[in-house]
Amino acid sequence: QVQLVESGGGLVQAGGSLRLSCVASGRIFDINTMAWYRQAPGKQRELVAAIISGGTTNYVDSVKGRFTISGSNAKNTVDLQMSTLIPEDTAVYYCYVRGRSTPTLPIRDFWGRGTQVTVSS
Repeated sequence: QVQLVESGGGLVQAGGSLRLSCVASGRIFDINTMAWYRQAPGKQRELVAAIISGGTTNYVDSVKGRFTISGSNAKNTVDLQMSTLIPEDTAVYYCYVRGRSTPTLPIRDFWGRGTQVTVSS
């Protein structure tokens, strides 16, 4: 079973930067979306940034100009470069990919287990 594994989280001071990386343990076919979500304590999970098939990127307003998502369908990787971090960015960050485990199976959602990002003031 293909799994997504995140890395790069940690503790950083406000104004600092972190780069999150996500890699699939095996190949995912027909990827149409690669994204990062986050969930802060007591809040619902929210979409932070996404790459849609064709290369279009979307960002939640609160991170525009500070975060950059990049990904490779061929390598099954998706990264999130986070700059000018603020305490409100503190959350568990989850990698997400939508595609197929094999060329014949239905498209499904793949989730990582999450990586903690803590921004101190």
